[in-house]
Amino acid sequence: MENVLVMEKTSTSLCHVNIQKADPSDAPMIASVLQEAATWLVDGGRALWSGADISHQRVLQDTTAGLFHVARDDEQIVGVMKFELEDAYFWPEVLPGTSAFIHKLAIRREWAKKGVSIELLTYARVRAQQLERAHLRLDCVADRQGLRKLYEDFGFVLHSVVQKGATSFTRYELPTAE
Repeated sequence: MENVLVMEKTSTSLCHVNIQKADPSDAPMIASVLQEAATWLVDGGRALWSGADISHQRVLQDTTAGLFHVARDDEQIVGVMKFELEDAYFWPEVLPGTSAFIHKLAIRREWAKKGVSIELLTYARVRAQQLERAHLRLDCVADRQGLRKLYEDFGFVLHSVVQKGATSFTRYELPTAE
């Protein structure tokens, strides 16, 4: 597999994971991580993704397209994210070729608060730099204070709030230059 970045234990991370672009054979495990996260969110009264968004079929399609990246501890997938080079839905004003975008960041519950999210965000920033993208961007539901704090503590800056249907989303950006 390509794009392997080994993340060592740092002051902000309690884990040691290998992060790489997912292979289509990883799709069932990626869907499992997303479904576990979705169930946890629903149980907490914070439903997020539709079943169609995280179905095996959709995940396989996105993985085959090279969009998912995974964090592994040995062979176990402990975290996932979708890394995209376009996002016309949430960022229609962004010029093509200028940014990379993160979606569907999810961590297995047993790995929560161990630094996997930070490792995935770090990987995404490095990958965006390698692709000469000036910004790494993402969005999240505006009332997700814990998630917003994670992004802000990492260095993302609030860009704006947008309304999509009945839901408000915060849009964050991070310059990729060090």
